Amino acid sequence: MGPLSGVRVLELGSFIAGPFAGQLLADYGAEVIKIEPPRTGDPMRHWGITKDGESLWWPAIARNKKSVTVDLRGERGQRLVRDLVANCDVVLENFRPGTMARWGLDYESLRAVNPGVVVVHVSGFGQTGPNAGHAGFGSVAEAVGGIRYTTGSPDDTPARAGISLGDSLAALFAVIGTLSALRERDASGAGQEVDVAIYEAVFALMESMLADYHVGGVMRTRSGSVLPGVAPSNVYPTADDAEVVIAANADSVFGRLTEAMGKPELATDPRYATHQARGAAMSELDELIGAWTSMFDSAGLIDLLQQHGVPVGMINTAATILTDTHFADRDMILWRQSATGTELPMNGVVPKFSRTPGEITHTGPELGADTDAVLTTLAGVDGEQLAALHADGVV
Repeated sequence: MGPLSGVRVLELGSFIAGPFAGQLLADYGAEVIKIEPPRTGDPMRHWGITKDGESLWWPAIARNKKSVTVDLRGERGQRLVRDLVANCDVVLENFRPGTMARWGLDYESLRAVNPGVVVVHVSGFGQTGPNAGHAGFGSVAEAVGGIRYTTGSPDDTPARAGISLGDSLAALFAVIGTLSALRERDASGAGQEVDVAIYEAVFALMESMLADYHVGGVMRTRSGSVLPGVAPSNVYPTADDAEVVIAANADSVFGRLTEAMGKPELATDPRYATHQARGAAMSELDELIGAWTSMFDSAGLIDLLQQHGVPVGMINTAATILTDTHFADRDMILWRQSATGTELPMNGVVPKFSRTPGEITHTGPELGADTDAVLTTLAGVDGEQLAALHADGVV
């Protein structure tokens, strides 16, 4: 049983940020009840790469969850959700601010039925402020929060990472906020709202960007595969056409790198002897190291550098990760069967717990698979009422 066993979460919303937070909570053992629109479900069921019409993303982002269909746009569906909230610890939602209030599902209404409930909001720009009501996907939040301006080549337009970075960061902060609020509730007995803005989740990662500009007069911008003034720390070629990252910018580590290269004199060469000198000589140092790494295949190079205590790693792809023994030994590739029978490799549970490990008990459920059981058990709906709800399309 995971560390959140006994915590019940009601997940409202769709796409990535909120559902990924729900996935993480479910990985840790929380009972996550996902509310989906009848008939259509979460659009994520059909997003991304598909096989026979089935999303290969869905089984992972919906893993360990229960699927309950409820039409949130009607009064009967809204009443059902309030009944469910009475028996939940957390409500996780990522609608545009104001939507929950229009449905009678704002925090005050939910607190009235459950004073201890923690309501976690995930939105583009937060629940307050002049931009609160604006639509805000993760890609927009990455731009507003500052990370797009610093990502990519200095000679090109701002780039994006090949994943939904903003949404994922917001999900992580949503989980942190959820756990913090639950911890405080242990002492006070009272719930509260947790307001996660995607652009702020991005902005929180921007280190000393503001002080660098306002005080130091330096505008952080795109620098490709390096950080200005930090060397050697770059991508280097190998004889087998792979690429590795070597991070040897600290004085002691640079010394170990020069020993591995058979050129220990470089460590005391005035051009490279200090952090500042190496930063100033970044291009020539990278050229020198790249010429050396090109003489080795990637496996031999990594083994040599690891023997010398130099931080090094392969630039992995999905193909290389699937054969990586370290990933396998750490249970970071877990093979599970989707609801339609497809064998899928998916990311393991992070972090690791020594006594109460997280687990993947099942992949994304069929739409509405748990509707009857959850509404009967937690919302007090009897058989006759359930039949009427189905007949009228409420669930």
